[in-house]
Amino acid sequence: MTHREILRHPDAQALALSVAGILTTRIVERQAAAGVARIVLTGGGIGTAVLAAMALEPGRDAIDWARVEFWWGDERYLPTGDSERNETSARAALLDHVGVEPARVHPIEGPDQTVSAEESAEHYADRLRAHALPEDHAGTPRFDVVLLGIGPDAHVASLFPEHPAIHVTDRPTTAVHGSPKPPPTRVTLTFSAINAASEVWVLASGAEKST
Repeated sequence: MTHREILRHPDAQALALSVAGILTTRIVERQAAAGVARIVLTGGGIGTAVLAAMALEPGRDAIDWARVEFWWGDERYLPTGDSERNETSARAALLDHVGVEPARVHPIEGPDQTVSAEESAEHYADRLRAHALPEDHAGTPRFDVVLLGIGPDAHVASLFPEHPAIHVTDRPTTAVHGSPKPPPTRVTLTFSAINAASEVWVLASGAEKST
């Protein structure tokens, strides 16, 4: 049975601090139970704020950072190191400040590594399949937590309302062209991959997203 829970906070800072604390606890719990925690990161202001709060979280030393797998829910199809990439923000906010295992950090490739967003999406799908366990769903890792921001238009990851990408169900990733929000070309997890997660946390901040 799907369990839904809504947690309200007075402002964005309180939201980021709360999520950082809960996520820290969840990672420690998963490492105790399974050895490795598998987390999907999100970009945007609130996603980056959560990671920055985790870097200062008192309980962060309880995490064995070398036993956390980091994935991304979506990425702007831009070169490695571009300031607009979600990966760049995540590294600056948290990943560069803790003892992550580089082989367990899984960024989505940009145009400096692939010839197209389609190739990048295919490579990411291949990497997902390579890390899936026998009991995982359809070759997609059963992520412990997927973090998702939500836009004013209700998009999550790079899955925009009315965009054809929301209907992709036969693979875990897809390229996105003509995104309503710049840049126009992106790579995203599909809903089938997101829904395979143990927990999906949607982070909404701002009056325009309160309903």
